[in-house]
Amino acid sequence: MRITAAVAREKERPFSVEELELEGPRAGEVLVRVVATGMCHTDLICRDQWYPVPLPCVLGHEGAGVVEEVGEGVTKVEPGDRVVLTFASCGKCATCLRGKPSYCLNFFALNFGGARLDGSSPISADGASVHGHFFGQSSFATHALATERNVVKVPGDAPLEILGPLGCGVQTGAGAVLNTLHPEAGSSIVVFGTGAVGLSAIMAARIAGCTTIVGVDVRPGRLELARELGATHALNGAETDAVKAVKEITGGGADFSLETTAVPAVLRQAIDALGPLGTCGVIGAARLGTEAAFDMNDVLVPGKTIRGIVEGDSVPDVFIPRLVKLHAQGRFPLDRLVRFYDLEDINEAARDAEEGGAVKPVLRVGRG
Repeated sequence: MRITAAVAREKERPFSVEELELEGPRAGEVLVRVVATGMCHTDLICRDQWYPVPLPCVLGHEGAGVVEEVGEGVTKVEPGDRVVLTFASCGKCATCLRGKPSYCLNFFALNFGGARLDGSSPISADGASVHGHFFGQSSFATHALATERNVVKVPGDAPLEILGPLGCGVQTGAGAVLNTLHPEAGSSIVVFGTGAVGLSAIMAARIAGCTTIVGVDVRPGRLELARELGATHALNGAETDAVKAVKEITGGGADFSLETTAVPAVLRQAIDALGPLGTCGVIGAARLGTEAAFDMNDVLVPGKTIRGIVEGDSVPDVFIPRLVKLHAQGRFPLDRLVRFYDLEDINEAARDAEEGGAVKPVLRVGRG
């Protein structure tokens, strides 16, 4: 079938919106008409080749839409179902079988390989293959070919236009708090970086009952939004010694910290800002090979923990519907993060994301 899609053809170059061909679903696959799709930091760093995703490629991994066709053997969804698209996992490896699909042994190949595991891509242009299957979806397009494992059914009245980011960035931040750190009511947390991931973590921390929630950023507008969404304190890292301030606010250091920026110096701050037995969650996706330093004794003696977190330790079929319900109840105002763009304006959305003009760009693609 003919589709319209945004293609990353060259490293660090603008996307081009093109007419392409998309195969129909094979066994276990699901064809989805995309209503809207979020733009994530990961899309941009893959365009820029921080991760070696083969180009040309249709990126996009926060899609939401309506099922149009299912392949042989698919029973989880049927045509007409409304779905959020999330990350891909094999369902067969040891970590998948343990209920930890975001640590799938085939995660990199399935999500960043630009093809199915058999090496084929469902997308082509004038007979020439274009890499796809990005995060099992490639949703910067009018239609996406996903798999049964990475589609999550949502209620018929759910607002599809804003739900796509639940598939990656939002579940990463919220899940880091609710699925990984499990803060007790009354505990303290500091979030370094108040983009979509960090703000999702702040909203989740309020839900969890944290009574001291500190947001750290260098953009005043983001810090103001952090306060509105649940932060009890907002620190401008360009003007304040954030580590010193956090220790003063918490009386010795935070119980938990999250690093969302992928900046090594900020990771050091997130570790240093912890109190005894504190845990730092590392979320920010850095360029491959990036190294960071910390004081070994400052980790050893106070018993600190440093924990990498992928996709918020989410089991998407369980966690995404939970976030949808929290949003419907007004407890998780995801809509406050979103700024809409048309698919044709994808390069404007990318520029605004990189320059801080948009917290979470969402591309409107079709009607719900």
